[in-house]
Amino acid sequence: MPTSSNDPSPAADHRQNRPPAPLAGRRVRAAIIGIGAIGGGSHLPAFERLAEEGETEVVAAVDIDADAVAKFCAEHGIPHGYTDLERMLAEQRPDLVSVCTPPTLHRDQTIAALRAGAWVWCEKPPVPTLADFDAVEAQEGADSGGPYASIVFQHRFGSGTRHVRKLLAERSLGRPLVAHCQTTWHRDTAYYAVPWRGRWATEGGGPAMGHGIHQMDLLLDLLGPWSEVRAMAGRLVHDVETEDVSTALVRFESGALATIVNSVLSPDEVSRIRIDCERATVELTHLYGHSNADWSVTPAPGTPEADVAAWRDFGEDVPSSHLAQLRELVASMRAGERPRSSGADGRTSLELIAALYKSAFTDVTVRRGEIGPGDPYYTAMHGGAPGWAPGTAQVSADATEESTA
Repeated sequence: MPTSSNDPSPAADHRQNRPPAPLAGRRVRAAIIGIGAIGGGSHLPAFERLAEEGETEVVAAVDIDADAVAKFCAEHGIPHGYTDLERMLAEQRPDLVSVCTPPTLHRDQTIAALRAGAWVWCEKPPVPTLADFDAVEAQEGADSGGPYASIVFQHRFGSGTRHVRKLLAERSLGRPLVAHCQTTWHRDTAYYAVPWRGRWATEGGGPAMGHGIHQMDLLLDLLGPWSEVRAMAGRLVHDVETEDVSTALVRFESGALATIVNSVLSPDEVSRIRIDCERATVELTHLYGHSNADWSVTPAPGTPEADVAAWRDFGEDVPSSHLAQLRELVASMRAGERPRSSGADGRTSLELIAALYKSAFTDVTVRRGEIGPGDPYYTAMHGGAPGWAPGTAQVSADATEESTA
């Protein structure tokens, strides 16, 4: 399979994108890359549900383990199994490819699929760096109705998020003023025994990147563009390269202020977003997915009952899920339109994370848009910072001892 690279701009003359295949009157042909817990447990069930509705068919699966992929295909009625991504793309010519591999592989696998003319649905985090994201976006068929690469941010999708987004956009609740975004989970040493976890080169970052990215993306989806961030990070428990906890203060263009906490040190696990507006507080409390019942709306004193009733009417319950996002993605494919959670819309949370790390490691306020080519945090989330970049921890410790001797 392809391997990751930090080259931000593959040569244009190497592109092999074929024109998007007409989708009218037929199922979307899909392939799954990576058949682990995410590929088999989240992506495949979503495809199978849409297959029941006549929308999709999974025509191939790819994995480095030949025996495992053969067994996977036999169990799920998938006609073709591969260990070679390029061969699968050439022989099966799928319309849509799900990328469910470790983050370090996402960039090159996504680019390979785009060049073959397939749309991509890539698990979070999409790629390890902003440079990698821009390299992927450069391969999209933005001038020809696709293909596009969409990121799995399933918490944006479903009836609860749709309802609250509409209330905030219409200012029904008044101006958003104060927000809190919390991803406080617990991961033990066995979790980090997996070789690619906790390392910058293979995971891209710690809980801000691999865990809290979902809630941060949802917060940005609800509140709109952020303007500046001030952050701190720590490595308090786990023997990893990355952080295991971070906190941040974020100012939004609207003027709203937010706190963000990302942790893998918290026995009482919860995912939470709270937004205090002029007329009401809206709050989401869940863990790995939410339904209408996980949202609450608390009105300010004196609010008319009719307004409160309308705010609390979430309609038919459509839980956040891979299925909810895939359903919208397939609709975008059929319409030849850029899907949500792709391009600039998909990049926003990755940029916030890069800014969070830069602020935490340099002790400065970072503003949206300032991390670009030439900035060390554009090509590595650790930015080469002493004590955080691979191979610098001991150097940093020795320098500290010398300075205090």
